[in-house]
Amino acid sequence: MRKDIHPENYRLVAFRDMSNEDTFITRSTAETKDTVEIDGVEYPLVKLEITSTSHPFYTGKMKLVDSAGRVDKFMNKYKKFKK
Repeated sequence: MRKDIHPENYRLVAFRDMSNEDTFITRSTAETKDTVEIDGVEYPLVKLEITSTSHPFYTGKMKLVDSAGRVDKFMNKYKKFKK
């Protein structure tokens, strides 16, 4: 491996799937301002829209995930061009 190219600031970070509220903790350098307390310990929190616990490929269930409202934003943005 090449020297001095890898980050040094690894720490424990909580990642939360916002579609099913599943949370897991792993080491990461991801920056975030949110925090969450798990078992009496406070961790930085990274919010994710989809993870392996909610993705149709891993769960075997097909469902539409639109937690950010992207379809509605698109429709509102381009409805003025509708004939």
